[in-house]
Amino acid sequence: MFGIFGHPDASVMTYYGLHALQHRGQEAAGIVTSEYDAQRERYRFNIHKDHGLVLSVFANSKILTDLLRGESAIGHTRYSTTGSGDSRNNIQPLKVNFKDGHLAVSHNGNFTNTMELRSMLEAKGTLFQTTTDTELALHLIAQSDQKEMTDKIIDAFSQIKGAYSICILTDDKLFAVRDPYGVRPLAFGKLEGSFVFASETCAFDIINAEYIRDVQPGEVIMIDRHSLSSGKETSFSIGQAEKFRHCIFEYIYFARPDSLIFEEKVDKVRRKLGKSLAEESPSPQADDDEKKVAVINVPDSSNTATLGYFNRNVKDNKNLKHEIGLIRSHYVGRTFIQPGQDKRKMKVKTKFNTVRGVINDRKIVIIDDSIVRGTTSKLLVELVQKAGPKEVHLKITSPPVVAPCYYGMDFPSRDELIANQMKGDIGGIRDELGLTSLHYLSFRSLKESVPYMNPKTDYCTACFTGEYPISINGLDKMNKHQFDD
Repeated sequence: MFGIFGHPDASVMTYYGLHALQHRGQEAAGIVTSEYDAQRERYRFNIHKDHGLVLSVFANSKILTDLLRGESAIGHTRYSTTGSGDSRNNIQPLKVNFKDGHLAVSHNGNFTNTMELRSMLEAKGTLFQTTTDTELALHLIAQSDQKEMTDKIIDAFSQIKGAYSICILTDDKLFAVRDPYGVRPLAFGKLEGSFVFASETCAFDIINAEYIRDVQPGEVIMIDRHSLSSGKETSFSIGQAEKFRHCIFEYIYFARPDSLIFEEKVDKVRRKLGKSLAEESPSPQADDDEKKVAVINVPDSSNTATLGYFNRNVKDNKNLKHEIGLIRSHYVGRTFIQPGQDKRKMKVKTKFNTVRGVINDRKIVIIDDSIVRGTTSKLLVELVQKAGPKEVHLKITSPPVVAPCYYGMDFPSRDELIANQMKGDIGGIRDELGLTSLHYLSFRSLKESVPYMNPKTDYCTACFTGEYPISINGLDKMNKHQFDD
């Protein structure tokens, strides 16, 4: 998600910000702007959203220049974790009109007391227009008895539990809110005299905005006209957890390597993961000097981890060569975030191809970031095997995924996870995927490879351990179609 306040081209800046964040969600995109109508002396909210990539949703440039007028905006790229991905109503930002004006919300993460809050609001007569948890925030803010908008927002989020980084646009203010555990990232910056927020700092780079800091866990930042004149934000607190629980999967897979996440460079962390993997599981020895072992990456999320693996391993094994053995089509989206297993299979088949001359008659080491369902890995190994390698060794920069994520990643069923299907038997997973060998990075090495920026820093590792730092009240009984007709 992306938010900007006080810029004459707010919608255009948001468009470019969303373009940089496209990897975080490819189902749909949307932008809402706040425009002041001087003749009528009131604010107007303009909105455009639809299914598809940012480039296609905003293909007509007049949408940005003629429809989405105003100096403040929020935007979103959708990756559905609750609420059907097929419903247009669920595309964010969500907006409402209420007695105190307009309100729009963009949300990254999941609320974990969704069922409880929805039941409470329905008992009060609230009518829901979507099947996504994000709508709860709109109703809680609109129905708050507090007078000031800041107090309404603090009141609403004192009732919400879970993982959330949120941008809230009102008629004349922009708010950024982050949950007390800081599970999902949220960066704060400036662009000339305006203020910007984004899920990752790569969205700042594309518009030449300056990164200032992260929105802190449990912090509410308010930007208004006074902020523009003073150059300073106003900060409030909804409380901090004793320990932060940053999503460790952001470093492993989800974020772009050119971003700062949780105040650290993703590229640096991924290289460290690769180095740790090399120390745990060195590459095999070559049979002769003419056929060096080829280390190849699965583009693009494992690119820098592969460099870390190779650079550490080659110190002890000179018969090792870093090669490009897999070619990715950049016209096909990320397979992991495609909703539905059948779509995922087709995406894999059209996404990768092999460089046969690199692979044929050689021992191959493939570095990848994770194995979730196993579908992608199995099809990938089949592609590599068709190119005629002597051996195929797969090394993963994370431990086995054994538990669902309820905080904003889409692997909700334990039964879908290959590590559970094989009852934790790594040899069984190896054979199922058709590999010579398989090695996962140990949990201990993973925790030692990520940064600890202050004494409160820690990580959510629930997908690897099944231990959830934030209580889950009924979310485990939900799925993306829970309330769909």
